[in-house]
Amino acid sequence: MYKRCCFFLCLALASLVAQAQPSPARPPVDAPKMAWWKDAKFGMFIHWGVYSVPAGTYDGQRIPEIGEWIMNHGKIPVARYRAYAQEFNPVKYDPEAWVRMAKDAGMKYIVITSKHHDGFALFDSKVSTWDAVDATPYGKDLLKPLADACHKQGLKLGFYYSQAQDWNHPGGRASGGTWDRAQDGDFDTYLDQIAVPQVREILSNYGDVDILWWDTPQEMTPARAAKFQPLLAAHPRLITNNRLGGNQPGDTDTPEQFVPSTGFPGRNWETCQTMNDTWGYKSYDTNWKSPQFLIRNLADAVSKGGNFLLNVGPTAEGEIPAPSVERLAAIGRWVKINREAIYGTTASPFPYLSWGRATRKGQQLFLHVFDYPVNGQLRVPLGNKISRAYLLAQPATALAVTPGKQLSTIKLPATAPDPNITVVVVEFAGEPQVAPPPVKGKTATVSSQLSPTEGAQSLLDGDRETRWTAAKGERSATAAVNLGKPTSISCLIVDEPWHPWERKSQQLQLQYKQGSEWKTATTTKTGGAGHIEKFNPVTAQEFRLVVTNATNEPSLLEWQLYGAE
Repeated sequence: MYKRCCFFLCLALASLVAQAQPSPARPPVDAPKMAWWKDAKFGMFIHWGVYSVPAGTYDGQRIPEIGEWIMNHGKIPVARYRAYAQEFNPVKYDPEAWVRMAKDAGMKYIVITSKHHDGFALFDSKVSTWDAVDATPYGKDLLKPLADACHKQGLKLGFYYSQAQDWNHPGGRASGGTWDRAQDGDFDTYLDQIAVPQVREILSNYGDVDILWWDTPQEMTPARAAKFQPLLAAHPRLITNNRLGGNQPGDTDTPEQFVPSTGFPGRNWETCQTMNDTWGYKSYDTNWKSPQFLIRNLADAVSKGGNFLLNVGPTAEGEIPAPSVERLAAIGRWVKINREAIYGTTASPFPYLSWGRATRKGQQLFLHVFDYPVNGQLRVPLGNKISRAYLLAQPATALAVTPGKQLSTIKLPATAPDPNITVVVVEFAGEPQVAPPPVKGKTATVSSQLSPTEGAQSLLDGDRETRWTAAKGERSATAAVNLGKPTSISCLIVDEPWHPWERKSQQLQLQYKQGSEWKTATTTKTGGAGHIEKFNPVTAQEFRLVVTNATNEPSLLEWQLYGAE
């Protein structure tokens, strides 16, 4: 997977090349091949390879960062790394059990690393001996039985393939540069003799393949990306992501380790996430995310029109770690009860809900209650008449509804029936009537901007593909908005540039004008991929956001303000 600080340079260079090329038309969001994917919502990512042998430790030293990058981060010589393959012997590998586990968790598809950046193939490649059949004591193709199990049990199948980075085959790219003469070679020769033939192999030898998941498009010019196009053209039903490079948009956007604050309106997208801090197995990474956190991220992604791809990193013996198994089981228990609120749904019609998220299916709204109301009164900002409301887990018991002109109140049980997410179903007629965001139709002003194309107009336009950036050299800048009337505000939402993985952590201070003075409503720090901050409500007509960035010009994609329902 991406180590973002390493990829900014290579992806920025790729972007510069792409800017000189005409942009290919994006596939339509509602293309027929996307129908199953849009309904599926939830998949399993599997990162598995030789890196599971060192499991984060090289020459007695724990190597920082993610496990599958150990060869690069540890600068392990090719010969030393290849020796690990003799210890890669997954005798406990049970692909049927893996697929059942995914299915029981509520997952509808699996994407597995057919070849990661270390160049090791989990399949029997005819163009290299650096694969599971030729280089390991196990001596068998690992993809074939998993593909068979997916087809047998009704899960869709996807292959991840690292098309550019390859630290073992001569000519493959390496983030940060190569460190072993054995890696020297011509990149185009590598693409022609290894990458393109191997992609042909994985698309030809395993029955129906539904997804091809590219990664790290280092030095992938349009001409190099074109080398793969005949293969893709031969598989018109194949879904590809946006990481091939060469200005190829693919079918899906791929935010990593975060759910975008506003999703990607007008695009098919999928958040991929780890259960701990690593993708590939790392023996001492015990920083496991809670089942509640993962369940809420699934609901969050789906409520914004996206999918959720959750990772497991098996051991060198072929076992999925017990904490992953436990979390998959917990997610599965929640999904089994609340499946109707996930599969086949569309994004929330509400721009914001202070207490949670929502999904829609026809004339049903599924209200995902994260923060359970202490008084049991759930305020729903819907102008439509609610004909019936009930807990999804208890459909036979109607909940009392107090109607209002633009807001109805639903009486819930005194305590939350489900500590992860309690789902309330609302039945209504017509199209949802919801109030627009307070900043809708308003104009932002900024203290400075980098250019007319990265100006103030981008902050409130609802488009994640436009941005505001402060003038060159600045490290602190402001954006202001007049809401037209005094408005109660208790939530700040920003989206930050994430592609090409610009993880710019920024300091935010939201101010409001009281008389002639600016007062502070809240101060917070982002993680570099957007932020949602709740605070005690303040009422004002004018608001100002001070953005400070220690290393770069302040930059935001979107800025939103909301009050409670």
